[in-house]
Amino acid sequence: MEDQQSSGQLSVPRTRQATMSDLPVLVRLFEAYRSFYQMPGDPHGAEVFLADLLQKKLSVIYLIESGLEVYGFVQLYPLFSSTRMQRLWLLNDLFVEEKSRGRGYSRQLIEVAKIHARDSGACGLQLETQRDNLVANQLYMATGFEVDKNHNYYFWSTR
Repeated sequence: MEDQQSSGQLSVPRTRQATMSDLPVLVRLFEAYRSFYQMPGDPHGAEVFLADLLQKKLSVIYLIESGLEVYGFVQLYPLFSSTRMQRLWLLNDLFVEEKSRGRGYSRQLIEVAKIHARDSGACGLQLETQRDNLVANQLYMATGFEVDKNHNYYFWSTR
């Protein structure tokens, strides 16, 4: 599809897998994501972290963009289910810039994550979000995710 910006209209947003050349914009978005969760800013740490993930192919990141503007990202980490004997993906990070919310970009990023899961032969996507993040909880339910009522999730911290 040709870019419609030349005619004064906005081009249709599209998703694509991030590469190392996207690192500067990824750092900006990742820092905004971390800020949403009240984490202290650390652009250098974010750059090192994301570069390592991309170079070693430890995660898959998709961006949503239109023209030269990038609005958000979704990051997937590979996991494995021993009982199912299949790969599954952890949808760990989903973020759309505040000024770009309400346009369906989060849904579009979730859909590309679902396609990635299917195309990679995975048994599904798993995610977690805070119970009080009402917007995210409504979004996930509306896009076909179900709350797992059969399992307790525990966390052990090294700190």
